[in-house]
Amino acid sequence: MEARAILRYARISPRKAKIVIDLIRNKPVGVAMGILKHTPKAASELLEKLLKSAIANAENNHEMDVEKLYVAEVYANQAPTLKRIMPRAQGRAYRIRKRQSHITLVLKEKE
Repeated sequence: MEARAILRYARISPRKAKIVIDLIRNKPVGVAMGILKHTPKAASELLEKLLKSAIANAENNHEMDVEKLYVAEVYANQAPTLKRIMPRAQGRAYRIRKRQSHITLVLKEKE
């Protein structure tokens, strides 16, 4: 039995999100929540909200015990990139890529 939550089109690059993701993988939900609360990264706020959603899904949809839950899988994939233009010298234009990510978090119960 597993409970999952997915955050699509998060306005953070997968590379930046993966730094925080690696901190919480295979941790109990209480420990993971503590890590996310005290990590000074932009991704930690998004992941904390996602973790709360996954816990609620586990509790309400799958009748899982919250005390036994741990973060089984968590990963960030590339989403469509927003392309913007920055004016440069001599009438040129440089492209700015604002990367987005799809973040998936899966919780399972310890036996």
